Amino acid sequence: MKVIADLQLHSRFARAVSSKMVVPTISRWARKKGIDLVATGDWTHPVWFRELKANLEEAGEGTYKVKGEGEGAPRFLLSTEVSSIYSQGEKTRRIHTLIFAPSFEVVEKINKEFAARGANLLSDGRPIVGLSAKTVAQIVLDVDERCLIIPAHAWTPWFSLYGSMSGFDSLSECFGDLAGSIYAIETGLSSDPAMNWRIEELKERRIVSFSDAHSPQKLGREATVFELPEISYESVREAIVGKGNSKIAYTLEFYPEEGKYHYTGHRKCKVVYSPKETRKKGVTCPVCGKNLTVGVMSRVESLASYDVDTESQMDEFGVRWIKDKEGRRPSYAMLVPLLEIIAEARGMGVGTKTVMVAYEQLIGPFGNEFNVLLKTPLKELQNVADEKVVEGIKKVRAGDIVIEPGYDGVFGKVKIWKEEEMKKEKASADQTTLF
Repeated sequence: MKVIADLQLHSRFARAVSSKMVVPTISRWARKKGIDLVATGDWTHPVWFRELKANLEEAGEGTYKVKGEGEGAPRFLLSTEVSSIYSQGEKTRRIHTLIFAPSFEVVEKINKEFAARGANLLSDGRPIVGLSAKTVAQIVLDVDERCLIIPAHAWTPWFSLYGSMSGFDSLSECFGDLAGSIYAIETGLSSDPAMNWRIEELKERRIVSFSDAHSPQKLGREATVFELPEISYESVREAIVGKGNSKIAYTLEFYPEEGKYHYTGHRKCKVVYSPKETRKKGVTCPVCGKNLTVGVMSRVESLASYDVDTESQMDEFGVRWIKDKEGRRPSYAMLVPLLEIIAEARGMGVGTKTVMVAYEQLIGPFGNEFNVLLKTPLKELQNVADEKVVEGIKKVRAGDIVIEPGYDGVFGKVKIWKEEEMKKEKASADQTTLF
C-alpha cells in the first residue's frame, strides 16, 4: 500500500511555532491534507511528551493515533529534532538531526540519557545541545539500534550537515564511524532530490522530504510516499534502510527555489547570485564587502561528483513527474499547496476566511488536498471550484509557473500567473464591470 508520510514538524513548544500545533489539530489537518503517517515532533520536550502519551494510543507496531479516532485516522510516528551546536575542526558546527524511535519506552530512555549529559530539554521543542551530531547518534543507537538518525534539511547554510556556514563536506566528517548508520538525508525546502542525486556518498542512501511544518496549514508541503506491506515502524524503517519489501515510491516536493537559501546572496544589500554568477563574481558582497551567504545550489555544485540526467513525464492527470533517466531513484513531483493556489487565483491572503471556505468546499468531495492536487480529473474539479482555481491546479501540475529564487533568509516567490497576465485579466474584468 502507498502511505503518504510527513515525518518532520514541530509542536507549540518549539520556537516560532503556532500555538495551534497540538495533537488533535495536527491529526485533523493531516487528514485534510491526505497524510497517512505524520510525525509527533518534539518528544524531547517533557510537557509535550506527556501530552503525546495522554492523547495517543497504539494503532499498530510503533505507530499511534489520537485516542477514540476510528478507522482511517492518521497514524503518528515518534519523532523529534535536536540542534547540536559544538566546535570541531576549529569551526562552530550547527547540525540539526531527526530522530525516530519505535516506542514511548525507548523515547523515555533517550531523554534520560540526554538530560544526564546536561541537555536542557525543557528549554525548547527542538532543544539545543552541546553534543556533537555523532554523540547524539551514538546515544540514540546505544539505547535502541532500531532508532533512525536522519540529518534534517541537509543543505541549509546555518543548521545542517552540508551547510556552507557550519556543516561538513561529508557524512564521515560529521558522524565518523557511525556514518554507515545514516541511511537517508532529508532534502529541506531549498533542495530537491535531483540536486542530492549528484552527491557520491548519497548514491546508495535514501532521499526523503518532509514539511518541517510550524503551523497546521504547512503540513504536507513536502512529503515522502512509501510503498509498505503495512503501516508500522519497522516497515518505515526497512524502506529507509533499503531492506525488505518496503520502499520509497516517490516524493512530493516544495519548489526548491522558494526555499529561503536556494541562491547565494546578501539580504541587507539585496544582492542575489545564481551558481554561475557566484563562480564568476565570488562570495564577497559588492555593496558592503561582507561575505555572502552561500546558497544551496552553489553548495551542491561544490560537493557534486557528477551531473545527473533527468527527464519529465506527464501522467494521465497532467502531473509532471521528474525521473532519473537510469531508473535508479524514486521519481518526484513539484507542488504548490492548495491554499496558495486558491489565494493567488482569488487575489487574497492565504489565511483569509474566503480562501479557507473555498479550500474546505474543494477538498470535501474529493477526500483531501493531495487527491485534489494529484489524482482528480480537471473536469470533476470544475464542478466544485471556479475556473481560475482549476486553471491554477492545471498549471501547477504541469510546472507552468514563474519562480523568483530565495536567498540569505528571504523566501523565494512562486507565482502561478505572470504579473502581466493578472493585470490583463483584472483590466478585462474592470472593463466588463463598467458596461
